[in-house]
Amino acid sequence: MSFAQHLTHGYTHRSIDIDKKKTEDFIDRFFRFVFFLEVQRCTKLPDIETRLQQFKDEFTEILNSVSKDSAEADAEYFFSEFPKVYNTLEADARYMFENDPAAKNVEEIIFSYPGFFAIAVYRLAHELEKKKIPLIPRIWTEFAHSRTGIDIHPGAQIGSPFFIDHGTGIVIGETTVIGNYVRLYQGVTLGALSVAKELQHKKRHPTIKDNVVIYANATILGGETVIGDGALIGGNVWITESVAADSVVFHKGQVTVKNKFPGQEPINFII
Repeated sequence: MSFAQHLTHGYTHRSIDIDKKKTEDFIDRFFRFVFFLEVQRCTKLPDIETRLQQFKDEFTEILNSVSKDSAEADAEYFFSEFPKVYNTLEADARYMFENDPAAKNVEEIIFSYPGFFAIAVYRLAHELEKKKIPLIPRIWTEFAHSRTGIDIHPGAQIGSPFFIDHGTGIVIGETTVIGNYVRLYQGVTLGALSVAKELQHKKRHPTIKDNVVIYANATILGGETVIGDGALIGGNVWITESVAADSVVFHKGQVTVKNKFPGQEPINFII
């Protein structure tokens, strides 16, 4: 069998024919449309309703590629749930503003913070994940991942408000559960102790309770690992066991500073 025949054979066995670029473009434009209207305080309601209907029609077409029998119902569900998601995202944005001294206003967060964009796409994708709509939720969150460096699986359960600061390198696994008023900084991993395939339907990722702060490059692993309410997790720690509420966990490093003037002639490496 030639390579071209192999390709043809493969395509005939795929039940989903989705336009990945169109799916990514939809969520990008929808995000900008919704939050641009909020920032500009647009009041032309008929125009907004017309545009939202256009988005609904476009999304129904995308859903047709993965769930033909329920595409219209799934699109209706998504747009009926959107006001609730939008209110949650507003709370996220306000929480970010209240906890980031570098933020000048909420609009700056909405327009420029990668953490807000990643959270927004996750929350929208999660609504589809709850309905078990295939592929689209993962395409959306991986699109946000490629844009921001923040990897949130659409299956994760994340409370509100939620704050991701800086964000680059954050990983939040599929079965992670995060409570309310949680803050994460860059490089945090909420991952699994094992990636064995037979654990696919088990809880593999940690639970983070309310009011927890996790600083840069902390790694927290395991489905039975619970970080208690109000805990503060310092940078660079590695955690595979539960942490009690209100604990402070930190990595005690040793820093050695060489005397700038040792009193002896340093080794000369000139060749």
